Formats: sequence, C-alpha cells, structure tokens
Amino acid sequence: MRVLHIYKDYPPIFGGIENHLQVLAEGQAARGHEVTVLVTNPAGVRTEVDVENGVRVIRAGRLATIASTPLSAAFAGQLRGQQPEIAHQHYPYPFGDVVHALCGRARRTLISYHSDIVRQKGLLRFYAPMLRRSLERADGIIASSPRYVETSAFLPPHASKCTVIPYGIDLTRFTSADPAQVAAIRAQYGTPLVLFVGRFRYYKGLEYLIRAMSRIAGHALLIGRDTTTRRSELERIAAESGVAGRVHFLSEPSVDLPAYYHACDLFVLPSVERSEAFGIVQIEAMAAGKAVVCTELGTGTSYVNQDGVTGRVVPPKDAEALAAAICELLRDVALLGSLGAAARLRAQAEFDADVMVNRVLALYQTTLS
Repeated sequence: MRVLHIYKDYPPIFGGIENHLQVLAEGQAARGHEVTVLVTNPAGVRTEVDVENGVRVIRAGRLATIASTPLSAAFAGQLRGQQPEIAHQHYPYPFGDVVHALCGRARRTLISYHSDIVRQKGLLRFYAPMLRRSLERADGIIASSPRYVETSAFLPPHASKCTVIPYGIDLTRFTSADPAQVAAIRAQYGTPLVLFVGRFRYYKGLEYLIRAMSRIAGHALLIGRDTTTRRSELERIAAESGVAGRVHFLSEPSVDLPAYYHACDLFVLPSVERSEAFGIVQIEAMAAGKAVVCTELGTGTSYVNQDGVTGRVVPPKDAEALAAAICELLRDVALLGSLGAAARLRAQAEFDADVMVNRVLALYQTTLS
C-alpha cells in the first residue's frame, strides 16, 4: 500500500504529533508498506529527501512560520508529484490542508484530527470554512478518544465517519528500569514523590500542582522542556507558596525517564486547557505501573486515565481538588497499588504502538475497499 502522511514537522522536531507520526509511519513501513512523509524543513528553504528507518521523508523548503503554521513554496510541487493510495493528513495544519485540497492526487483521504485550533483565533476565523469542507470531503476521520469527537468544535457533525484509534507508544521502554537508578532517585529527593513530565507550557497547569504541594507531604519532580521565562515564573510561584525546597525542576533530555517513572509514587497531569488533547505521558506512567491524577478537560485525558480505575480525575484550575486527590492516593498504599496495576493492564490493552498501527492499517483497507 502506498501511504502519504502530511503534516508540518517530523522528528527530530520534538512534539506529541511529531512523535506519533514517526511511530505510525515507521510501524507501517516495517509491515512492508511504501510510506512517505511530507513535512516542511525547519532548517530553511532547501528541500531535503531522506530515508529514515524505512520511511521516505520529504522536508520541503520552508519560507516562514506564521501563527505556528510553516509556509513552503515547494510543498505544493512535492505533493503534486505523489500518487498515494491513502493520503493521511494530520490536523491541525491549515497550510497543508489548503495545498492538499488544491494539489492532492490520492485515491482516498483520511484525516487524523489531533486537536482543535485553540489559541490562533484569528487564523481560525479565516480557516474554519475550509476546515469544514475538508472534514466533509474526507473519506474518514481518526480521533484519539470518544470524548474528543463529542466535544470538538468541528467533529460532531461528522461523528458518523469518525473512528476512534487511541495513540500508541512503545510500552517496553517504560515497563522496567534499573533498580539502582530508581533507588538513587528516591534517596536523592525523598518520598513520597509526585512526578510530572511534559513541556512547561501555559496549558499544563503546573502552577496549580505547585500550589497544591503546600498541602502535600513529599516532593514533586517536574521534568520537561520550555523557555527559561516559563520556568522562572514557576520557580517564583514555588517560592511564594513556600515549597521551593520540595519542587524540583529537571530538563527532560538529561534524565532517564523510565527510572523516574518507576521512582515516583504517583504521576500527575494538571493541564488546564483543551490544548491537552490526550496526554501521552499518562501512558508512559501507566506502562510503569503508576496511578495517575489528571484533570477533566472534555478531551482524551480522562479517557486515558479513568477515574476510579487507573487513578483520579479532578476539575482543572483547582489546586485544592488536586491536592485532595493526591493526598488520598498517597495515604492509601493498597489503593495506589491496585490502581497502578490496572493502569499497566489498560496501557497494554489499548495504548501499545503495534495495536495502534494495526488499527490504522485496518481502517486504510476498509477505506480502500
């Protein structure tokens, strides 16, 4: 099968959609399919073509980036030269959507609707009519959770053509860790230990976790990437809350993530905006056998982590509710263990990379038949 994936970026650019795209494309190529990924080149105006782990990656020369949307004059020519059986678009990428509508030559088109456009309201005003037309014309739409189909600004009219396929990751990376590393982390920071992993972005709600720590015995590890400006703001909040000595900031590239997942007692995802459409880091923690506390955003966060099954789900922007849920689980070791065991089983059944790739390929076959 000839498959063309269309998006704006691809690894080594870091991001949830980029990482998902790589896992999906490489999984399809490993099963013998002819897979091409068309993205833009963050390095500049030159178009580069490489084969990476069996995937042909075309990085069309990039002219500029406006409202998080890369623009590329070469993108249309590269797209016009492709004749895939399946064009798999990854949303949101308005420029890629427009170019595909004008130049695409695929037999069938599928859209992975990863997220609504949340912040770029000005862009959305102009793009919304095009987005509605593209969803109407698509042969199928993939959503990562049932809840997102229900609550999205654009998906409900197209619910009949939506197929829910959750994200999957390589679970084996997180199922075990070096016991000596785990013991060293717990000895260094003390217990109980609460963990967050992710970018220090506005929608992650870290200020609420930091404020919640004033009501929680123990330490919080915040592992992620972001600008020093955001980290400085969070450090100021920690100091004002009197927890600076118990909230520790680490840089993700410099740590062995599986060891930290296994060292923590509980994982927390305190996000506050719909920009958090799924929360893949929850799967990583669940694969390590950890219970999760997350927030209810009307997205996939509470589909991954199920309240009372794999952890607790609390309202967003509520430090007291967050602290209460964390304290409840940290006090009840038996409950914490049973939720963690259920979390591992759920990760294995629903969020394994092979399961995801097989589900997507099955949808391709159905769409082509």
